[in-house]
Amino acid sequence: MKKLLMTTSLALLALTGAAQAEGKLSIYHWFEYIPQELLDKFAKEYDVEVTMDTYDSNEALLAALKAGKLGSYDVAVPGDYMVKILGSEGMLDTFEPSELSNFGNIQDQWVDVSFDPGRKSSIPYQWGSTSYSVNRDVYKGPIDSLSVIFDPPEELKGKINVLDTAGETLTLASLYLGIPQCSSDRDQLKELNKLVIDAKADWASFGSDVAKDVLVSGDAAAGMIWSGFSAKARAEGANIEYAFPKEGYIVWMDNVVLLKDAPNRDNALKFMNFLLEPENAAAVTNYAQYTAGVKGVDPFLDPEVKNSPESNPPEGPKGVFVEACPQETQVLYDAIWTNLKK
Repeated sequence: MKKLLMTTSLALLALTGAAQAEGKLSIYHWFEYIPQELLDKFAKEYDVEVTMDTYDSNEALLAALKAGKLGSYDVAVPGDYMVKILGSEGMLDTFEPSELSNFGNIQDQWVDVSFDPGRKSSIPYQWGSTSYSVNRDVYKGPIDSLSVIFDPPEELKGKINVLDTAGETLTLASLYLGIPQCSSDRDQLKELNKLVIDAKADWASFGSDVAKDVLVSGDAAAGMIWSGFSAKARAEGANIEYAFPKEGYIVWMDNVVLLKDAPNRDNALKFMNFLLEPENAAAVTNYAQYTAGVKGVDPFLDPEVKNSPESNPPEGPKGVFVEACPQETQVLYDAIWTNLKK
């Protein structure tokens, strides 16, 4: 299944109209991840014309920027490991904390992060986890092991959707095998390659943008999925349960980054500052059903979002961040992924 790069152009204009708007803002964003009402609010408040294109994976974002899109967008929303990669590729601009009046609203644990120490190029957006959900009408057995995806029971064979993202899929496979991320050990890489190739026979599809929809429609009985997407699928009537497997699961943080050669740098910083307002951060959480990295959001959260089982992992299983591999190692993982997608 080919990776789709969805493009949506949103003309979000102030009441005075496009010709009289004071400026522009161009956003490169994940699909189905921000309420249009919030973009409308920013456009009106700052008299800015906002346009947004969307992507469905961190890898798609990187590929598009490398293919010539850098300089077309002001901000993007990469995951933690991709922030580090974009920075190493020279694709990010920097700012001073003093340029954002709401910088102090960032939760303490998200200020000095390994992928952007001191927050020189990014601000926290939302964080959550990546695991899998299972339709409990189809399969009533235990779901506490990644074997559900990589060595599934008969009831689920041929009915599994896998995220079309190399970083997350291969990280979960590595957790299942108990091997380190970014391994350069030839035997471990052979084992990883064999696992995913063999498991592919039991998978129905690769799809990120459809991960929620196939569980709601019943086209898939199980699937890798982001925690907020699982919560949305439940809200839409899918009888699914989100798993926190004993081998571990992925924890991630998406971040708004200031891109190099941003054509509207001042408006980009205004938008980043706007997203650090607790009420605005909570609006994203209520829509996407993840967790904000901003202080003071609790009073603005919907109860069902705050108490979602996807956002409240049990004691025991550990979450890990996807690591950004050294280039010489990454090419080996790219080869495994390319071979898997043939």
